Amino acid sequence: MRYFQVNAFTRTPQGGNPAGVCPLEAWPDTSVMQNLAASMTLAEIAFFVPQGDAFGLRWFTPQVEMDLCGHATLASAHVLFRHLGYARPEVRFQTRSGELRVWNDGIALAMDLPARPAVQSLFPSGLDEALGAIPSQVWQARDLLCVFHSAQQVRQLRPRFDAIAALDVHAVIATAPGEDCDFVSRFFAPSVGVDEDPVTGSAHCTLVPYWAERLGKKRFDARQLSARGGELDCELVGDRVILRGQSVTVLEGQAVL
Repeated sequence: MRYFQVNAFTRTPQGGNPAGVCPLEAWPDTSVMQNLAASMTLAEIAFFVPQGDAFGLRWFTPQVEMDLCGHATLASAHVLFRHLGYARPEVRFQTRSGELRVWNDGIALAMDLPARPAVQSLFPSGLDEALGAIPSQVWQARDLLCVFHSAQQVRQLRPRFDAIAALDVHAVIATAPGEDCDFVSRFFAPSVGVDEDPVTGSAHCTLVPYWAERLGKKRFDARQLSARGGELDCELVGDRVILRGQSVTVLEGQAVL
């Protein structure tokens, strides 16, 4: 089986979020894909198969199959366009989150994802211990969105991953206004095997609607403040979030299922 490792949302081999990408002719048993994901050290591996004039796409962390993964979707489209000779202007993926489209806008790949707006929520018990700091507000979507006053606060968080995993949430997003961009974030999902994700497309399905309402605009320059770091050009279009980013292939080879 062909295997690619692609760093998404970056221009350099040292940055962005690494994703494994496996093009397949047909779906193997789910356990086969889960076992391969568990054997790798990446946050997610994407598998896709031809499906009419589109592709079926699934994502796996080392522990679970995901309902949505932005960076591995971007990486999959990068592999199709860059390495597999896909000649159409747009690739369509059929996923657990509906149809996702990716196209080349001339500078980067643009990806169309569903918006996941959050509603303001109460502070869950143990949140301050889990993050090592108290946010100014908490909002709830699939993930818990924790809003801080400054990028420095987000940068200095020293989370306790065992305590985050004990919270009754899928993942925790920390965000604040940016210093040289519109907003910054970090993303913690230890309950699904990802302590801190380097760059998280799906988190921006919640971040972008929040910042659109707060800042009164639709397009944003965002940064994820992980150790690797990532850059995202984000836009809210109706109930969809458009993320634009570049990707770099760092490895190509074969994997044995």
